[in-house]
Amino acid sequence: MSTILERYQELHPRSAALHAQAAASFPDGVTHDIRYFKPFPIYVDHAAGARKWDVDGNEMIDYVMGHGALLLGHAHPALVNAVTEQIRRGSHYGGCSELEVEWAGWIRRLVPSAEVVRFTSSGTEATMMAVRLARAFTNRNKLVRFAHNFHGWNDSVTGLTSPEESVPWSPGVPDSFLGQQIVVPQHGREELARVLADDPDVAAVIIEPTGAHASTIPIDVPFLSFLREETKRSGAVLIFDEVVTGFRVSPGGMQGFCGVLPDLTTLAKIVAGGLPGAAVTGRSDILAGIEFRADAEWNLRRRISHPGTFNANPLSAAAGIAALSTIADGKPQKQADALAKRLCQGVNQLLRQMDIKGCAYTVSSMFHMVLGVGCPPPIDGHAWEWHGKPGPEVPETSGPVVTAFRQGMINRGADFMRTGGMMSAVHTERDIDETLVALEATLSDMQREGVL
Repeated sequence: MSTILERYQELHPRSAALHAQAAASFPDGVTHDIRYFKPFPIYVDHAAGARKWDVDGNEMIDYVMGHGALLLGHAHPALVNAVTEQIRRGSHYGGCSELEVEWAGWIRRLVPSAEVVRFTSSGTEATMMAVRLARAFTNRNKLVRFAHNFHGWNDSVTGLTSPEESVPWSPGVPDSFLGQQIVVPQHGREELARVLADDPDVAAVIIEPTGAHASTIPIDVPFLSFLREETKRSGAVLIFDEVVTGFRVSPGGMQGFCGVLPDLTTLAKIVAGGLPGAAVTGRSDILAGIEFRADAEWNLRRRISHPGTFNANPLSAAAGIAALSTIADGKPQKQADALAKRLCQGVNQLLRQMDIKGCAYTVSSMFHMVLGVGCPPPIDGHAWEWHGKPGPEVPETSGPVVTAFRQGMINRGADFMRTGGMMSAVHTERDIDETLVALEATLSDMQREGVL
C-alpha cells in the first residue's frame, strides 16, 4: 500500500514537473508564501463553483477559495458576465470611470463606518495607507498591534508573528522603524490600557476583529468594545483590518455584526470580487489627509501622496460591484456560515469516534482544525460558543501533521489552507459529506503511518 506521500507523488506528475520548472524562475518555486508546500504544490488548471481541477485532471473540493476572496465561489456567473462585458470596453482608462463611483457607493452602503473611500490594489497597500493616515492625523508615530494578528507584509506591520515578541523583528526592516510598533496580547486589556495611558505617541491600534490569522485564535467579542473605548480615551485611531472579514461575517463585515465601529477599515478580497483590489474607508476627516487643497504648503509638505496605477481599475470595479450587489442581502453569508458549522460538527464527531485529539471550530464561514493535540471542541462548533467564551489559548497543529493532512486530503479530493479554510455560498451539503468521508480515510492513513 502506498504511503500518503507516495500517493501524492503518483497522482500529480505534471504538478511536480511544473514545480521543477518554476524553481528556476521563483524563489522556492512559488509566488505566495502560503503556496509553499513539500514536496511540491498543486498546479490548478481551472475551477468552477466550489471545485477545481489540477493539471493532472484531479478534481478537488476547494476550501482555499482564493485565500478567502471567493465567497461566491469560482467563476460565479454574475462576476463572469461583469468582467467579460468590461474587458470589451477596456481594462484601464488612465482616468476616472463611473464604475469606481458605483463601487464606492456599495462600500458606503454596506460598511457601517464608511464615510468616504480610497481604493488601492491589495490589502497590504490598504493597511499601509491606513497606518500612514492615522500617523498624519494624530501627529504621532507609534502603532499598537496584537500578537499573532496579520496585516500584510508592509514595513508598518511587519514582525515575527509566531512566536510573537514584544518587540518586533524582521530582516530588511530597520530596527528604528520596527521600534515604532508595540505588540500586546490579543486579549491583553491591562497591557493595552497601560500602553495607551503611558505613551502619548500612539497614533493607532490595529486588529483583526475576529481574531488572529482570520480567527485561528478567536477574539473575545466584548474585547472590541473595550478597545473602542480605550482608543477614544487616548485619541488613538482604531483600525479594523477587515481584509478577510469584510462582507464575509456579515454584509457590513465584523463591525456590522458586532456594532463596534472603528475609525478606519481596510478591505480587500471580497471587496473586488476575487480580482486585485482593496480599499481604506472610514472617517472623512482622517481620509482628508489625501485631499489636495488651495494651500501650497499643505499640498507640498502635509498632504499624503497616494498614486497607484491600478487603483479602482475598471475590471476590478466591475467585479466588485457584481460581488457586493450579490452579497448585500446577507443570504450568501448565511449559507456559507451554516455549511462551515455543519462541517465542524462533523469533524468533531469524527475525531471523537476515532479517538484522535483535536477539535474543529468556526467563526462565520472561516473554519479551523487542531489535530493531534488536546483541544476540547466548542459548543456546536462555533468559536463564540466555546463554553461561553472563546478559547484563550488555541494549540497549534505540528508541521508534520499539517503536511500529511493536506497531502492526504488532496489525494482524496479536497484542498485546505493548512488545516482550515474558507467556506463559500456555493458549497453544498454533498460537498461536506464527501469531505467528511475523505477526512475519515485520511485520518486513518495518518494513524497507520504514525503521524497521529
